[in-house]
Amino acid sequence: MGMKIAVTGSSGLIGAALTASLRADGHQVVRLVRRPPAGGEPAPGNTAQGNTAAGINTASEVRWDPRAADAGNPPLSGVDVVVHLAGAGVADHRWTAGYKAEIRASRVVATQALASALAATEPKPKAFIVASAIGWYGDTGGGEVTEDAPAGKAFLSRVVHDWEAAADPARAAGIRVAQLRTGLVLGQGGGVLARLAPFARLGVLPRFGNGRQVMSWISLTDEVRAIRFLLDGASADKQSGPYNLTAPNPVTDSELTAALLAAYKRPNFPWLRVPAALLKLALGEMSTELLNSARVLPARLQEAGFAFEYPDITAALEAELPR
Repeated sequence: MGMKIAVTGSSGLIGAALTASLRADGHQVVRLVRRPPAGGEPAPGNTAQGNTAAGINTASEVRWDPRAADAGNPPLSGVDVVVHLAGAGVADHRWTAGYKAEIRASRVVATQALASALAATEPKPKAFIVASAIGWYGDTGGGEVTEDAPAGKAFLSRVVHDWEAAADPARAAGIRVAQLRTGLVLGQGGGVLARLAPFARLGVLPRFGNGRQVMSWISLTDEVRAIRFLLDGASADKQSGPYNLTAPNPVTDSELTAALLAAYKRPNFPWLRVPAALLKLALGEMSTELLNSARVLPARLQEAGFAFEYPDITAALEAELPR
């Protein structure tokens, strides 16, 4: 039997793929969007009429922007699960003070607002599946970490810590909450491959820094499969808390570069690299996203019985690279 699932961030790399997967299996997907909904549906306001369940039963899009004065609360009565993926792109801009505030607000403020709306909804959704990130762990020097490791101390680690805590109103209301600590997502149409693949295709993709930093990644296919596993798996009612959405075989930056070049049958020049000092000069604090090293393992996913379709980098790139 199909579920009714509300999704934020549905136009992003992960959200678009997830939405297509859910709809293909007969689930009703309601996209919570910041712009006015397509098709002229009225935006839910702060009136009783604007917050009735009827609107979400008929519309495929509902406006919801937690920082807009006229957005109100989304009408979520009758929704089985909410998947919250929206957030400002961490690698989209240099980390100025203003953009760091945007990164935090788009995650922490938005998640808390949505969790509070869910807590007040009757009947309540069964689950709240919330995006998170392996930025939780920070730079571990390449050391292995699983979900029980503490949060790091850097900016992004603090954001992720507060981001996960922002879901507490839903958890306190008895809604199952699962957090998706996602690594680098390898998929067509966006993410890290959109940035690296053009250089690999030309044979000029460099290493970053010394190239020894560990990159914890996941194919887009397995990212969507893992979210679906936490949504509708046989033991989904028990699956709560943080899950590392990362493949079981992390690679170094050098290994990722070599695999990308091999996928495009281009020569590998190990000497071609961008020094760490130059990255820090060009990108500022954001350079940590390219230089941090953490071997993040999907312990809880695998313990729950999830099997990766693409556990190694070569097969993942073969499946996911744009052609």
